[in-house]
Amino acid sequence: MKRPGHILKMIATAAAVAFVVYSCKGKLAEAEAINLGETPVQKVDDMFIVQTENSIIQLRAEAPLMERYENDSLSYELFPKGISVFGYTEEGLLETEILADNARHLKYKDGRETWEAFGNVVVKNLMNQETMETDTLYWDQKNERIYTHCYVRMYSPDGFAQGYGMESDQRARDTELFNPFNNYAIMSQDSTKVVIDSVNFIGPLLKK
Repeated sequence: MKRPGHILKMIATAAAVAFVVYSCKGKLAEAEAINLGETPVQKVDDMFIVQTENSIIQLRAEAPLMERYENDSLSYELFPKGISVFGYTEEGLLETEILADNARHLKYKDGRETWEAFGNVVVKNLMNQETMETDTLYWDQKNERIYTHCYVRMYSPDGFAQGYGMESDQRARDTELFNPFNNYAIMSQDSTKVVIDSVNFIGPLLKK
């Protein structure tokens, strides 16, 4: 079952990013190695980032609080109050929404970059009415792959799927669910049904 739709590229300070989390249920071994008690070198309230290409919006990111830290081996940005990311199609239509309770962006001195999202991670493809829920999400930025080893729930008009572990391209166009269990599919649908993208739709809505 290939779900849930297209995952977008995040950015931080005009850079492409990666969603990465190191363990389920927010227990990040890597996070424990970083001294979060350090004084941030920068704090930004109500962060708002927009990325455009050829004057067309491609991504929007919002966070109530961003804290930037520095140490000898890396710099990192924390989003302790959560983050919301909105991805758009090449035509500028809102397509994907990602929400997470926590996130952080790590930039290593050797040039590597990762993003981490953890805690109630929800990915929605608004056009296809598809949703994926998990506690953690990894993004291998170099190979343009996203994955998790944690429990995953996937919802779509075609049914419901759940399992432990998932891998896909970074837009989730070839999502593969590992170790599935207790899934179900809708075997018959009304082929004349029209799905309206109510987020981007301009014009009168049809009466139900």
